[in-house]
Amino acid sequence: MFTRYSKEAEFALSAVRTTAELCRSIQQEMVTPALSKSDHSPVTVADFASQAVFASMLLEHFPQDALVAEEDSRVLQQAQQAQTLKAVTAYVGRLLPQADSDQVCRWIDHGTGGAARRFWTCDPIDGTKGFLRGDQYVTALALIVDGKVEVAALGCPNLKANLQPAIGGSGCAVIAVRGEGAWSTPLKGEEARKLNVSAVDDPGNARVLRSFESGHTDSSKIEALLSTLGIAAEPVLMDSQAKYALLAGGSGELLFRLLSPGQPDYREKIWDQAAGSLVVEEAGGRVTDLRGQPLDFTRGRQLTANFGVLASNGQLHQAALDAIRAVGADRRPEQA
Repeated sequence: MFTRYSKEAEFALSAVRTTAELCRSIQQEMVTPALSKSDHSPVTVADFASQAVFASMLLEHFPQDALVAEEDSRVLQQAQQAQTLKAVTAYVGRLLPQADSDQVCRWIDHGTGGAARRFWTCDPIDGTKGFLRGDQYVTALALIVDGKVEVAALGCPNLKANLQPAIGGSGCAVIAVRGEGAWSTPLKGEEARKLNVSAVDDPGNARVLRSFESGHTDSSKIEALLSTLGIAAEPVLMDSQAKYALLAGGSGELLFRLLSPGQPDYREKIWDQAAGSLVVEEAGGRVTDLRGQPLDFTRGRQLTANFGVLASNGQLHQAALDAIRAVGADRRPEQA
């Protein structure tokens, strides 16, 4: 399918498929109607187990490459987390029979590597609230070389291959290589479908993809943006980088990552944006920060040089940037 980074793309696709299936098993077995809202143990188990598997696979295929990931094993090694570590080890052991708790912790801690000229970044489970609701979440992996995302993959257990939601369905994976397009495939199967963003060029006809969690954004400015752009359609609510997959597949036109008033100094983590941004770009879309600057993946674990994120089908990007400036969403709350 790809002439550049073909081995890396094959590995990335296999890795997100494997971890997506693992997380699906954990979700099906641990997330029950009786689960209390404060019990995050299923997503904790999924996070750590997925990261351990990502790291193990990377060490097998590209042992020289660093991994920058969300978790480390310190909390798992606390006495009060013994049952959680036992559960993580058991789930990893389904795929890697040689796994014991010490090995699982070493795999997890491989993800504490630093950014280098060439490194991978993973989000072992992106969309924790969606995971706990039995809804959308993804496993995400990206290769960054010289500050550019070159390979990206998303494992989407609750999206069909045509990128429409299907809770409990067969699932899909999305793979992209810079300069060679973005594609969706079933989680199990080889048939690939090339992704293209929508051709909508009238802001009034745009569909906005946004998170279920109002605390992740500035709801008042989102409403102001919709009004300024003349958007009548209700936003499509969805957790995780699955939103980027829908945008790449033409099922939405705009995605805003605004700073929450409660977290004015927040900076995006690279694993939350790397894979999704390349998928959208390779499908013909555009991704910048809220000020129109390219995302800068050279600054370590966070996008410290950027302010929020705007992703679009490309056609509506400038109109969205103009609206962002008009409503003050490109400035910190105290600057607005």
